[in-house]
Amino acid sequence: MDAAEPACQAGPSKRADARRNYERLLAAAAASFAEHGADDVSLEEIARRAGVGIGTLYRHFPARQALLEAVYKDQVDGLDTLGGKLLVAESPGEALGEWMRAFVAFGRTKRSLSSALVDSIGKNSELMSACSMILRSRTDELLGRAQQAGQARPEVKTADMFRLTHGLIMATETEPSDPDQADRLLSLVIDSVLAGPRR
Repeated sequence: MDAAEPACQAGPSKRADARRNYERLLAAAAASFAEHGADDVSLEEIARRAGVGIGTLYRHFPARQALLEAVYKDQVDGLDTLGGKLLVAESPGEALGEWMRAFVAFGRTKRSLSSALVDSIGKNSELMSACSMILRSRTDELLGRAQQAGQARPEVKTADMFRLTHGLIMATETEPSDPDQADRLLSLVIDSVLAGPRR
């Protein structure tokens, strides 16, 4: 610390810098995992992408596993926040459709990350169980609200939506010859959920 710098200012400044570095590392790791897969990116590359040294990365994440877990939790927390906002949206049906789009986008970009975590800590680990509970709870709340408003089929269940979105992610995992197909399929799935009761 510079001798002329008041001690009371040094702590908060360092904490702010540390927080910014942490957020940069999370963002860099999330982007790298989405582009190349969670197993194919070095920690050195993530540090370079974040604009920090490898020592800074290790101060925040002592092991690769810690970084994987932090990125996954950060993404789920982001979905949880979005879900809370959608619960007070004016149109429950449109809110449910937006949630499904966000959920599929999350699933597409985080599939390799999820697989890496399941391989290392198991799908029944505390982290995976807690994140799964958040995603299921938000889906259940948004679906129930849309159904109560008469804007979603009453027979649809949360488990159905998980199967539909998972199937869509799997079906469009490889690069298709028709680049717009994934979005069309997702629109069809959303429309089928929001079509209202069968006549």
